[in-house]
Amino acid sequence: KLEGGLWLGTAQGAGTAPGPQCDLQGLWRNELGSNMTLSALDAAGTFSGSYHTAVAATNKQILVSPLQGAQQHPSTKGQPTFGFTVQWQFADSTTAFVGQCFVDRRGKETLETMWLLREEVPSRRDAWKATR
Repeated sequence: KLEGGLWLGTAQGAGTAPGPQCDLQGLWRNELGSNMTLSALDAAGTFSGSYHTAVAATNKQILVSPLQGAQQHPSTKGQPTFGFTVQWQFADSTTAFVGQCFVDRRGKETLETMWLLREEVPSRRDAWKATR
């Protein structure tokens, strides 16, 4: 498994609607030791940031990699969906993440995500083994 699906966030919610709100901006860490930093959402709901994985299937030095994403406009429930891609700086691959931000009764924010990684292969004939 390249990345963890469960993100335990340290970002503080800053919603203005009643009830708990998810605020994606800030530093997030997962159970495998990876971390990402997300910028504030712009008016269109897009954001950027950086991702530093703690787990990779490579012998190369792991480098911080840029990410770009978008969040669905928050509903009154305050638990929006989002997606982002990471352009790995140490491998010929890209990962797309999709997920949802959840807030528990105590206000703790958790990102539940799934990912799909595509690595470069030398020919179309090898495409069947390029996606995890």
